[in-house]
Parts: sequence; C-alpha cells; structure tokens
Amino acid sequence: MRDVAKLAGVSHQTVSRVLNEHPNVRPETRLRVLEAMRSLNYRRNLAARTLVTRRSNTLGIIGFETTLFGPASMLYGIESAAREAGYLVSIATVRNLERADVLSAVDRLAQHAVDGIIAIAPKTAVTSALMQAPTDLFCVAVGGAGDSESVPTVRMDNAEGACLATQHLLDLGHATVHHAAGPGDWPEAHERTEGWRRTLYAAGAVVPPVHPQWWDAASGYEQGRAMAADPAVTAIFCANDRIALGVLRALHEAGRKVPEEVSVVGFDDMPDSGFFLPPLTTVSQNFGELGRRSLALLLEHMNRPSDAETVDHVIVPPTLVHRASTAPPPPPR
Repeated sequence: MRDVAKLAGVSHQTVSRVLNEHPNVRPETRLRVLEAMRSLNYRRNLAARTLVTRRSNTLGIIGFETTLFGPASMLYGIESAAREAGYLVSIATVRNLERADVLSAVDRLAQHAVDGIIAIAPKTAVTSALMQAPTDLFCVAVGGAGDSESVPTVRMDNAEGACLATQHLLDLGHATVHHAAGPGDWPEAHERTEGWRRTLYAAGAVVPPVHPQWWDAASGYEQGRAMAADPAVTAIFCANDRIALGVLRALHEAGRKVPEEVSVVGFDDMPDSGFFLPPLTTVSQNFGELGRRSLALLLEHMNRPSDAETVDHVIVPPTLVHRASTAPPPPPR
C-alpha cells in the first residue's frame, strides 16, 4: 500500500480510502491511485483485512444437488446479487435436504469465516438446521419452508400464485380446475395445492382429488393421462412447468386439444415455457428479486445491534403470464 501511495504521490491513508470506496476522495486522485495499483499489480491482503475488520466480505450459500429449475434459479439469483454487492461467495451443496447434511454445510462455511449464510430451504429441515448455527453467524432461509421463529426468511407467495392461476381459469368460465400436484412433503407444493383448493372453495366449485407426485415431466405425464381420460376435465393447474409439459404430452396422446378442449396453466415461467406447444400460461417467480431481497435481509441483520430480537419474513409476490394454453371451455355437447 505504501508503494502505491509513493507512485501515486498520495498518503497511504488516501490509498486506504480508495480501496474502501470512501466518498471523500477527489475523482482525479482516485483515478491516479487506481492507475498506480494496476501498474504495480497491487492486490489487497484479504486475510489481513479480515483480521482488522473481523469481516471476510464473503458470504456462504447453501444449495443442494438438483436440476430443478426453481432451486437452481434461486442459487443463481442469490449469487448474482451478492456479486453485484461486492461480496465473494462460497457455495456448499448438500446431497440430501436432511438436518444433519445442512448442519455439516454450515460447519464447512463457518470454517471459511463467512460473514453470513443464505440457504435455499425448500424443506423445513433446512430452516431447522440454520436454527442450530453459531449465534455469531447470521443466516437467512430462502424458499418455501415458511416462517421460522428465529431465522429470517424470504420466499415466494406460492399460495397466491396458485390463486392467480386457478382464478384465471375460473374467470374463463371453467366449472372447476383440476390440479397436477408436486410432492406433498415439499412446503412449496403444499402451499400451491392449498392456494388452488382455497380458490375453488371460495368460488363454490367442486374440489377434485389430488395425487401428489414429483416435480418432473414424467409425473405430469402420469397425472395427465388420468385427467385426459375424463371428459369432464377442462382445466388443469400444474404445480410447475415441467409437470405441465408432461400433462401437455398426455393430453396430446389422448387426442384432447389445448386450449380448445382443455386449458393448462404452469408455475415458474421457465425460459422454455413460451416455446411449449402451445406456449404455456404460467405463474412467474422473480428469482432475481428473491436473491436481492435475501441479500438485503442478511446484510440488514448483520448490521443490527446484537441485542435486536426482530426476525423478518419477506414474501415476494408472483405474477401470471398469460399465453396460448388457456381459453374458455368448449360448449356443452
């Protein structure tokens, strides 16, 4: 730092102010310091900085090994938000969403002296594990695990998204809406089912039976085959877009036209959903906003007084994207 200061003709305190982006540095001075740093190939000593500030400027992210669009998009959104805010990121993945595996990931990240942890928490076991994290390690849970008494959370309003999708189909004139559900032990799937059911109850519509399965197209295909065989089915709300893809395949094989005979709505708004045949009406989740809100919540808790006991829960609203897979029901024969 003293070498940079000598080359730039400033004090080493001025170099420090430039490194820490202090506002009280003239633009021409800042430029001269940055040019000296490049000329000398200067890199700050992060280990020494951590000892002084007791902050590593590194955040930990806990994800899990999956190809599911939602969790993978959450991971990217969180990482992007952290990077834009100037934080380094250390990612720990777990194979199973079990409490012991998540606790192990917390320990690994704590050993790397991260300032805080954001965990993708589609199951309650993840939030439960974060409650056991060291008291000086700030944590935020992101996903569908619901509110926790001691861990701040950021999540999409899954029930509201299901309400938007179901109400859209009812408003088109469908007598009721069937549901191709996700796994029942995932809070996100449960909330979407509850939002669908609540909307039908409010409309006085019949609530069809539900047979929860996995999040993939194969599960949608299996559920869709049963629905396609029932001529009374004219509208289907799917727990995600991959399930909707399987449902569309099953309807096509049964000779039932979409949307002329059956309307289909998905959830997630995957990048490919606009290229389904027909393009899929779906509920859009803003994963970038989830990432930004989770980072903002973590930083807010990190900077609060140590005796503050408030635990915040942030809910991000979804939106309905209307495409060509929905239409009024066919006239009665």
